[in-house]
Amino acid sequence: MAIGDIIVGVDIGTTKVATVVGEVNNFGQIEIISSTSYKCSGLKKGKIINEDEISLSLAKTIKDAEDETNLKINSAYVTIQGKYATIVQNSITKEVKDKYSGISMRDVQSAIMQVKDIEIPDGKTLIDVVPDKITLDNGTVVTDPVGNLSSSFTVSAQVILAEKDYVRQLNTIFKRAGLEIDGIVPITLAERNLILDNNELHDNVMLLDIGAGNTDIGVFEGSSFVYTNSIPLGGDNITNDIALVLNISEEEADKLKRQYGLALKSYIDSDKDNDIILNTCKDEKNKNKIIKSSELIEIIEARIEEIFSIINKDITNQGIKSRINNVVLTGQGIININKSDVAGKINLNIPVKISTGRAISTVKPNYRTSYALVRYIAARPFTKSVSSSIDTKSEENFFKNIIDRIKEFFYS
Repeated sequence: MAIGDIIVGVDIGTTKVATVVGEVNNFGQIEIISSTSYKCSGLKKGKIINEDEISLSLAKTIKDAEDETNLKINSAYVTIQGKYATIVQNSITKEVKDKYSGISMRDVQSAIMQVKDIEIPDGKTLIDVVPDKITLDNGTVVTDPVGNLSSSFTVSAQVILAEKDYVRQLNTIFKRAGLEIDGIVPITLAERNLILDNNELHDNVMLLDIGAGNTDIGVFEGSSFVYTNSIPLGGDNITNDIALVLNISEEEADKLKRQYGLALKSYIDSDKDNDIILNTCKDEKNKNKIIKSSELIEIIEARIEEIFSIINKDITNQGIKSRINNVVLTGQGIININKSDVAGKINLNIPVKISTGRAISTVKPNYRTSYALVRYIAARPFTKSVSSSIDTKSEENFFKNIIDRIKEFFYS
């Protein structure tokens, strides 16, 4: 990346659209020069229900970012939820044309062109190819194979597909906001380098991002992205449960969740089971009703247990649970719930921790995913500048863009 290069990352969430603009500084590091967000309810339970509302919110964040930076923003990268993405592991073993001269650039280019050649199911479209490693015939893994003496080599990559209809919706939203899409990245793949620490980056880890209305799942085996999914449950469901059971407003329910948030009733000391006065109880006969904090925690615990139970069933059905060594939690939906890591460990029977990350404490929760997206793109050597864009109307051009980026991964 060159000094002055600009990267724009957009995250469309349940309650807001967040946009982060990063610029490469004189030290070659990404520096955030703008963070903007705007409320939005066009996404519900992980589904786009109002394209116009999302587009207007997106346009608002872009306009605010342009005002802050004095830039004209034409394009951006955007995240996609795990349930709309499919990861296909693929590898190609290529015979070297002249093994005495070593692997040529043409050998590698030919292999790269082949690694994406998988059968794409109906209703899916290619959104990215993430190169993983190149292995020589003696088993040595190299970052740049050109010039190495080897009779053959193997290129391994994750081919990422997405639901075609969802991608069309994203394209429509961006077009209406006057933007092109530079690339589409699964949420947990974007967050990996920000959320996980150095040891976790080399381990078999499941990353769980529990947001307001959605929980994203990402499973990594070292550098390999092996599985992603999402479930339409998050922090808002806990708030709704509290409001419904206690017959109070959602505003008060959210306040109580943040103030008394605890994932396990068993962690309440008997002498600290405090009285809570409900100020917005809708029952005329029970105005200012008083409950015990343990009653509130019981409601929270039930929903958190459900979230982890669904995740447990999903990774068990996928046959990957036994390969996961650790689980890392992040996301606004769980950030104020104490002992959520313990609840996760109990339900998943895998060690669970709240993310400490390497840079996570310096980022406001509202912008964490879009910030992670910008950092992820900046770390990849094929990054495009803000002034460029892909033609999302043309699958051929979109595909060509992906192939060019793969080539640059090995030759930049």
